[in-house]
Amino acid sequence: MSDLAISEPVEASVKDYFTLLKPKVMSLVVFTGFAGMWVAPNFSSMHPVIAATAILCIAVGAGAAGAINMWYDRDIDAIMKRTKNRPIPLGRVDPDEALSFGVILSLFSIMTMGVAVNWTAAALLGFANLFYVFVYTMWLKRRTPQNIVIGGAAGAFPPMIGWAAVTGDITSASIVLFCIIFFWTPPHFWALSLFANEDYKRANIPMLPVVAGERATKIQMLFYSLLLVPLSVAPYTLGIAGLGYGIFAFALSVFFLFTNFRVLVDKTDKSARLMFGYSVFYLFALFAALMIDKI
Repeated sequence: MSDLAISEPVEASVKDYFTLLKPKVMSLVVFTGFAGMWVAPNFSSMHPVIAATAILCIAVGAGAAGAINMWYDRDIDAIMKRTKNRPIPLGRVDPDEALSFGVILSLFSIMTMGVAVNWTAAALLGFANLFYVFVYTMWLKRRTPQNIVIGGAAGAFPPMIGWAAVTGDITSASIVLFCIIFFWTPPHFWALSLFANEDYKRANIPMLPVVAGERATKIQMLFYSLLLVPLSVAPYTLGIAGLGYGIFAFALSVFFLFTNFRVLVDKTDKSARLMFGYSVFYLFALFAALMIDKI
């Protein structure tokens, strides 16, 4: 993979390095990670400094994986419209510096989590980072239309990590929180890929709409959206959330399913854009409801 040349070197700013951390993605990671901590048993007895350290490690670890992803994907980022203004394609951050930045932050976050919180949470954080970098970014993303399905597991770990930070273990409840994000990820990203199809074609990324076509993609999105209905209610059935959460989660998921039906019958990309926007709200609202239920 050749590095991108620029006519004049540009000094990187703090903002450029912050951009490498994918702050928008990080915000969702931090929120779901904190939600996992909040709903875990005995969270109220956790020392605030330890809790803050755990959240910091989740945030830094996620950002570090994002920086390594930008280092590896710098060639295709330069081709795609929605990523061409990232710091490395613009020549604002040297690729080697971005890689070092990501690796150092990743090691720092994992070791700090282990020493200050517990090694179960640290192991989950380390596995999530390795999975995102090596399995998703380097192996799956450019090879298979199932890249998001399998690779999406990396983004589903934060609530499990948060739960483990409090309890030191992995339970069926934390696995359900993992599964909610895991099955949410394909319809979320495929909605994006439906209206960013040309970008992925240009970069030769085998997203499902590029390989299988829009109709097949919309049907698979519907399948995952259907699975989300019982999964989203599972915290209630497992006893970690109350009836109010269960009703709210069911309503959110049914509407998510409705947005998917709209995408299925709409021949334009308008419904896909609306579904993509709602999918972000859906995940925030679902985990926010879980947290409110514990108050």
